[in-house]
Amino acid sequence: MPHRRTLLFAPLLLPLVLRPRAARSAESAPMPAPGRRAWAKDVPVIRIGLLGGENEADRLIRYDGYRRLLEQTFSVPTKVLMAADYAGVIQAFAAKQVELAYMSPAAYAAAWLASNGDIEPLVTAEEADGSTSYVSVMYVRADSPIHNLQEMRGHSLAWSDPNSASGYLIPRAEFRRMGIDPDTYFSRTGFAGGHEQAVIAVLNHQYDAGLAWASGIGDERQGYTRGALRMMVDKKMLDMKDLRIIWHSRPIKDGPLAVRKSTPQAFRDDMLAFHLALPHAYPAVFHAVDMGNSIGWVRVQHADYQVFIDMLKTEAEERRHRR
Repeated sequence: MPHRRTLLFAPLLLPLVLRPRAARSAESAPMPAPGRRAWAKDVPVIRIGLLGGENEADRLIRYDGYRRLLEQTFSVPTKVLMAADYAGVIQAFAAKQVELAYMSPAAYAAAWLASNGDIEPLVTAEEADGSTSYVSVMYVRADSPIHNLQEMRGHSLAWSDPNSASGYLIPRAEFRRMGIDPDTYFSRTGFAGGHEQAVIAVLNHQYDAGLAWASGIGDERQGYTRGALRMMVDKKMLDMKDLRIIWHSRPIKDGPLAVRKSTPQAFRDDMLAFHLALPHAYPAVFHAVDMGNSIGWVRVQHADYQVFIDMLKTEAEERRHRR
């Protein structure tokens, strides 16, 4: 029988079951007029934090047009700061070393805790069907004898990152909801260092299975419409014929583009307007950053991610209890 604290995850997951709305256009706004702002005296450099999980060269290429557009629009130097893992950006928010980052929901929650609330979500991606969610998928090698979660008992599993919703927090919560103790059900678990790294570890026979984020819609043989697997397919790093999906979670709220809350309100207003305008004004730049089929961004609030903060707190309590 699962421990009583395991059952606490069940109500926390309810807000994650997002029903797609009727298709509609994402929010939009005019692109802010170019020119240096008064807030530049408080934000002399816009520092963009990038979560780990993708190789460094690809991240730099994808974000360069976005960085240059921010710089040109506001006449303020803009830098991209790459982290080896999610924790790097989380700690950068706590140390006031970044102003902006596109984050996973769990990374946002961790940054909110680490920075004592000095982070504010602005927008999240919206798909063509109106949905603002994704799923966690568990995959094995195509030649593996494992075909479902039940057959994973006694086999090894690669978590993506301890601050990843799809690669750690949500699967653990889902497993517990099903009465599975992830600390004893699998023969061995470990952190691969990111979604791409987990896929490579599985393909290299270091683990029997791994976890990644995916839209959960579209052609599975292409890695779905978006997600870690699709990015690897598009970059010729992965052929989905080499993997088999054996499990997926319930929908997870898309992570936000977040800004440091202690920056001037005028800066945060400009960042919101810039990003709401970006998909329509500069679609190529938007899709380079989004790496998916999103139609734009919609506003989000801190309350949308409170469930992830609660999960992190409960996970921390579980760890203390296991010691």
